[in-house]
Amino acid sequence: MQIEHVALWTRDLERSRAFYVTYFGGVSGDKYTNARTGFESYFLRWEDGARLELMQMPGIVESANSPEQQSLGWIHVAFKTGSRDAVDALTARLRGEGYRIAGEPRVTGDGYYESVVLDPDGNRIEIVA
Repeated sequence: MQIEHVALWTRDLERSRAFYVTYFGGVSGDKYTNARTGFESYFLRWEDGARLELMQMPGIVESANSPEQQSLGWIHVAFKTGSRDAVDALTARLRGEGYRIAGEPRVTGDGYYESVVLDPDGNRIEIVA
């Protein structure tokens, strides 16, 4: 058994697609549009088979989660870079390009070397070695 994909609502589909393609190496499929409902999505894929569906549709309400106060439910996605240097470099790049760093690179209590950045919609993304 394996996870086939996870999905994420976004306010700006093109901005989110560019973020995950540019910084995390996702490869985008074609846009799907349902003209009747206004639903639009892209599937992004990675070489290991992981897929992320980015979705946008009128009327989707804001999440109760915030960088400061989190609620029940899925709370982050972690991307593995392969090394501490790569975690540091990507974190610095994201900071330099204006993204909010919610957690500086560090060794966590469970032994991960990670940082946390917020995507364009404020979702928590862990960058791990």
